[in-house]
Amino acid sequence: MVGMQRRRLSLAMVEVVSEYGFDGATIARVCRRAGVSRRTFYEIFDDREQCLLAAFDQAVDHIARRLAPIYAGDGSWRERTRGSLIALLELLDGEPDLARMCVIETLKTGPLVSERRAQAIAGLVDLVEQGRSEAKRGNEPPPLAGQGVVGGALSIIQACLLEASSEEGSQGPLVALTSPLMSMIVHPYLGSAVARRELQRPAPEASTTTSNAKDPFKGLSIRFTYRTARVLATIAEDPGASNRLIAEHSGIADEGQMSRLLSRLQRSGLIENQGDGQIKGEPNAWQLTQRGTAIHQALTGS
Repeated sequence: MVGMQRRRLSLAMVEVVSEYGFDGATIARVCRRAGVSRRTFYEIFDDREQCLLAAFDQAVDHIARRLAPIYAGDGSWRERTRGSLIALLELLDGEPDLARMCVIETLKTGPLVSERRAQAIAGLVDLVEQGRSEAKRGNEPPPLAGQGVVGGALSIIQACLLEASSEEGSQGPLVALTSPLMSMIVHPYLGSAVARRELQRPAPEASTTTSNAKDPFKGLSIRFTYRTARVLATIAEDPGASNRLIAEHSGIADEGQMSRLLSRLQRSGLIENQGDGQIKGEPNAWQLTQRGTAIHQALTGS
C-alpha cells in the first residue's frame, strides 16, 4: 500500500511541478492531485524535495529503459547515439510534464535533487565519451569534450522547452533537433566532415500522438489497496483470467467478495469481461482496459 501511495505522489509531483514550477509545487497541491492526505505524505516523504527526488528517479529509470536497448544494440557509436537521441527527444515530446521537470525544474531545487541530476548527466557524458574509441589517432577530442557536448545539448533542449511554454511560443517538436544536435555531438570525436553529414540528414517525423503522463488515478472512485493491485496484476499477467484464478492469486477466499470487487473494477472502467459469464454458464474472462493497464503500470513502475 505504501508503494502505491508513493507512486501516486510521485506522479502528482511531476504534474504539479510542470504546471506551477518547483516553487509553486506545494505539498498541499501535490496531495490534492494525488488524492492522498498530508499525513500520508509525511509518512512517506520528509519534505517536497524528497518527493521530487523520487519522481526524478522514476523518470530517469523510465528514460533509461527506453534508451538502454537502443544504445546497447548493433552498429557504430555514431548510429547508436543517433538512435538513442531520437528516442530521448521523442519521449520528451510525448511526455512534456516529465520533460519540464527533468530539464528545467530540477535546476531550482536543493542539494538532493541537484546531486542526482549531476549523476544522471554524468551517465550521459560517459555514453558520449565512448566516441573516443572511433576518433582518428592524433585527432582525439580535448578532455572535457563530453561535458561540453552534453551541457550544450541540454541547454538547447531547455531553451526550446522554455520557448514552447511561453505565451508566444511556437517552438516545434524536439525531435526536429536531431540532426543539429547529432552534428554537435559527433564533431569533437569524428571531425567536421562527419558533423556536416549529420547536419544534412533528415530529421525523423514528429509523432502525432502524445503519451498520457497524467495521473491515471485521477477521478477514480474506487480505493486502491494491496489486494486491488494484486487483482490487476493477476489479470495483467494472465489476460482472460477467470474469477476463480484471480481469487486464488489474490488471496480472496470469499466468492461473493471477489465478485463484488471485480464488479467495482468493471464499473470504474479498469477491467472488461471477454467471456460469456453467467449468460451461458461459462467462466468470466477478464482483461485490463487501457486505463486499467495504465494504473497497473503506474503501480508497478513498469
